Amino acid sequence: MTEKPKLETVAKRAGVSTATASQVMRGTGRISDKTRKKVLQAASELHYVPDSRAASMRSGQNREIGFVINQISNPFNAEVISGVSDLLEAEGYLVSVLDARDDPERQRRHIEAFIRNGRGGLLWVPADETPEATFDLLAAYRTPAVTFLRRSPGQAFDHVGIRNAEATIAATAFLADLGHRHIAYLGGTGLTDVRRERISGYTQVLEERGLAAPVIWETGDNKLAGMDAFQELQQSHPEVTAVVCNGDMVALGACLALIRAGKLPGKDVSVIGFDDIPDAAAATPPLTSMAVSPYQLGPRLARVPLDRIREPDMPQTVLEFSAELKVRETAGAPRNTP
Repeated sequence: MTEKPKLETVAKRAGVSTATASQVMRGTGRISDKTRKKVLQAASELHYVPDSRAASMRSGQNREIGFVINQISNPFNAEVISGVSDLLEAEGYLVSVLDARDDPERQRRHIEAFIRNGRGGLLWVPADETPEATFDLLAAYRTPAVTFLRRSPGQAFDHVGIRNAEATIAATAFLADLGHRHIAYLGGTGLTDVRRERISGYTQVLEERGLAAPVIWETGDNKLAGMDAFQELQQSHPEVTAVVCNGDMVALGACLALIRAGKLPGKDVSVIGFDDIPDAAAATPPLTSMAVSPYQLGPRLARVPLDRIREPDMPQTVLEFSAELKVRETAGAPRNTP
């Protein structure tokens, strides 16, 4: 096995001192263009990659941000990660993404690993039932941490989220205005902050409009689970003519269940999703959804830890974004409006 490339080897091939080669690789110092090109050419020929750990020790700054999220496979999360990665890369940072799968213990291991390796900051979606000790851990190490979607209880961490209740109020009111009286809420499990806020908005409209009693149906946030759960919902509550879904994947599963039953989404039962992932507009029929533009949300999220790194003592940042109703073909008036 050949010896791995070293800075000293790069300097020797370029015919410069190790100190000069180091300045070129770090982009510092007053180095002539000719010398810089010689060093970079030598580094390329030797396949030399600077040791970021050593650079971090010298500068006291690690240009890598950790991102602990739940269900990387969810298209919403994938879009957010893409937006985060693009912004951080443009700013000279890398992002390390780990999937906690909503498991507090697994999440704790991920966070401890990030702390051990000295990540410059942390983005994370706190797992359901995250213990207070995990928040205390981050506070103790003064890690520039930003909670995403779910807020931390009683801790002054920066936060980026969505106005969930506002969104489901808009979705449910839209269905009520179309003439629907039996509207169900489909998707999610347990009572995370996000789901609780969304259900709160949904039930608020039912109560204010004097509509039928709430029907809240749990299911995992994926297409197959959404399809199976919607079939069960229809069997138990055939009176339901519209559903507000916890996410687009659940909504797409509900539409698939309708199509397999020989029914038409938006005609026989109206379906509204949440997130507006790319597959929403491309679906057949196109899905009505509460759009939060996940890719565009990513850079806004990534900017917060960078600001915190640059100004550690700045006031707490809390950013919450509104969703926009994108009306497509899966929402319409019920066939038999009373």
